[in-house]
This record gives sequence, structure tokens and C-alpha cells, in this order.
Amino acid sequence: MSTATPTAADLSPDELRELATRAGVELEGAHPEEILAWAARTFGRDLVVASSMGDEVLVHMAARAVPGIDVIFLDTGYHFAETIGTRDYYADFTDIRLRTVLPLRTVAEQDAEHGPRLHDRDPNLCCALRKVEPLERGLAPYRAWVTGMRREDAPTRTDITVVGWDAKRGKVKLNPLAAWTQAQVDEYVETHGVVLNPLRQAGYTSIGCAPCTRAVAPGEDPRAGRWSGTSKTECGLHT
Repeated sequence: MSTATPTAADLSPDELRELATRAGVELEGAHPEEILAWAARTFGRDLVVASSMGDEVLVHMAARAVPGIDVIFLDTGYHFAETIGTRDYYADFTDIRLRTVLPLRTVAEQDAEHGPRLHDRDPNLCCALRKVEPLERGLAPYRAWVTGMRREDAPTRTDITVVGWDAKRGKVKLNPLAAWTQAQVDEYVETHGVVLNPLRQAGYTSIGCAPCTRAVAPGEDPRAGRWSGTSKTECGLHT
């Protein structure tokens, strides 16, 4: 693996893309903490983690590998109380700098404009307004962002790289846990005493907004509880 650590601050978008492509190859197989440490050396304060507080291992690991790292949380107005509590725990008791990003409209204002329960009638529009647009604003100051996506999460994620290029936003995108299995995640939780979202104990294997998330039955796909009964599988943050 290359030991060279270029500084990304002055790189052009084309150079950033080349950097991401090269790093994705060189860092494949590296421990997620090593990938995070590389990102911190390369991007400094231009690096941010995006967390839904359903990816607790990522936040815990980022706080260990990159103390003081920025973490953005999209408060959609529809989160479970347990998710907000998990956010508050990590903000108060781990070494991160939490930034909560709100949609442009409150739920009440959105209901007034689009009608109530938009998430039932047009979940794609609801996600666009309450997740995708806030993420764009939240990511704007940074050149690289980190997610907790793993390849085994869903068929749509099997080809994600540990470091890649987010062409839609012109940023480097890191998925340090991409290659990890659920067994590896569980082992990390046990070894480090990671505080988990309490919804995990109630069968929520993938945690999103309360109106669009349910617990899953044994043997179901881990993401079967998201937008259950519809053809929707992603919120749009990663497409």
C-alpha cells in the first residue's frame, strides 16, 4: 500500500477523482480505522461523517480514529425518539463535533404546502425535501464525506468502494465499513462496548424515519423494514 499522503486542499475536481480512485484500490482490505486515519491526514477539516444514528459503529470508530471529527445529522422531524437519544449520547460522550442539519421547512410547514403525510403519498418527494436537500447544505463546506454503508446491506450496495468519487456532488466519498460483514460489526460492538440505538433490541435492523420504518421478522432482509410495501429501497442520499 502506498504511504504517500497527498494534501487535498488545493486539488482540482479531476485530481480529487483520481485520488479517490487510486485510494479505493490501495485501501481495499484495510481496517476501517486505517481508512479513516488516511482520510483525516488527506482532508483534515474538509472531512465530515454523515450519520443517521443507525450506523453507531461508524460514529464510534470515527471518534476513536479522528478525534474531534465533524459529524452531520439530518433531523428530518420524523425520527424515532430513540434515534434522537442516540444522537445526543454521541454528541455528549464521544469526541465528535456534531452538526444537526434541519430541512428548510418544518413538518407543519411541509404539510401546509403539500398536504399531510407526504411520506405516504410521495415518499420520494418527502425524502428529497427532508433528507437530500439538507444533506447538500450540510456537505457543502467539505471535500470528502464518510458513510456507514456496507456491501451486504442491500443488492444496490454490493459494488461500493471503500473510497470512491461522488460525481453528483464533486466530492470524495468514503465507505470504510464497505467490506465488513454483520459478524465483524457485532464483534466490534462487543469488543468496544458500542452504545447502540435502542431500536436494535426491538428488531429494527435498518433505522430511518418513524413513519417509513418497521421492525423486521427473523429471516427477512435487513432493509425490509424500510418503506415496507412499496418499491422504494433508497432515500436518495446515495444515488
